[in-house]
Amino acid sequence: MSRYHETKFRVITKIQRWVANPVSRLLPFQTLLETTGRKSGLPRRTPVGGRRVGQEFWIVSEYGEKSQYVRNIQANPSVRVRDKGRWHHGTAHLLHKDDARTRLKSLPRMNSAAVRAVGTNLLTVRVDLTD
Repeated sequence: MSRYHETKFRVITKIQRWVANPVSRLLPFQTLLETTGRKSGLPRRTPVGGRRVGQEFWIVSEYGEKSQYVRNIQANPSVRVRDKGRWHHGTAHLLHKDDARTRLKSLPRMNSAAVRAVGTNLLTVRVDLTD
């Protein structure tokens, strides 16, 4: 990762961690992804922009395997997704061969624009929902 991308990553993730995410988590209909912390074992809730298609929920991570929720998925793929105010259990899959930029075109427009603007290593995540 170039020095520019590394600086961009650090600035954006600090803003997300300390400002945007805490506020977003409080919104009742914000889509959330709940993973299990790979070190703590505690639930970790991350605001995401994605879309449910049948029994699948699609997300694009802006920082790929550097995203904390992606690292948690690698350790334990059992997740929950809050979509439209309801929680659903599922299993997350990292899809390295999926074209994340094309995938963004099928996801909510505002979030997709933000992911394209700040993302440096896009990665598609599919959650197979079980309920």
